[in-house]
Amino acid sequence: MAMTHPHIPLQFERRPEAEQLTAFRNFLTSIATRRSVRFFSPEPVALELITNAIRCASLAPSGANQQPWRFVVVADPVVKRQIREAAEAEERESYQHRMPPEWLQALAPLGTDWHKEFLEAAPYLIVVFRVDYGLAETAEGEQRTKHYYVQESVGIATGFLLAALHLSGLATLTHTPSPMGFLQNILDRPKNERPFVLIPVGLPAADATVPDIAKKSLSDLMTIR
Repeated sequence: MAMTHPHIPLQFERRPEAEQLTAFRNFLTSIATRRSVRFFSPEPVALELITNAIRCASLAPSGANQQPWRFVVVADPVVKRQIREAAEAEERESYQHRMPPEWLQALAPLGTDWHKEFLEAAPYLIVVFRVDYGLAETAEGEQRTKHYYVQESVGIATGFLLAALHLSGLATLTHTPSPMGFLQNILDRPKNERPFVLIPVGLPAADATVPDIAKKSLSDLMTIR
């Protein structure tokens, strides 16, 4: 039978409503400026900002508290070049042969293509891996531990990570070349890990631009019953 964790008092600070609303408005004002950036400055960024953001991501809730994620930070220019070359090879094939016309039509207004210069320009790449099951070597051989709600857990942690990086004053992009198996090979990850998302991180280029798009209104996405 599994051990039961002892319960401890919840650390929770009740705030006056005015203070709650002020904190929320400050957060909303900041997060509303978050954009997916494809033009990065090569300026160096303090590694502590990256590690702090990953620490925030690691505090996300997860199924059975199994924390099924791994964050690989890439700063080596040689490795970034390898990742770019592999990503562009997959993306070129996708744009030219794999994507159906309706997908290409949906992407067309954003002006994206298979060229991924940002994978080398950004000072850091954070590759988020989902850990599909626990893996350990024992005297009896390989032992696997089932993980629960992996996709959901890693998605929530990635959201925490993006918000933390933005609040640190950094620009990000969520990049998901398909397929992404090359990341597992280049970064020498074990067989129980699968790439989830590739996030270039840094400061935006001085002349960076973003598509002029809008988010849905609350009336389009929220229902109160």
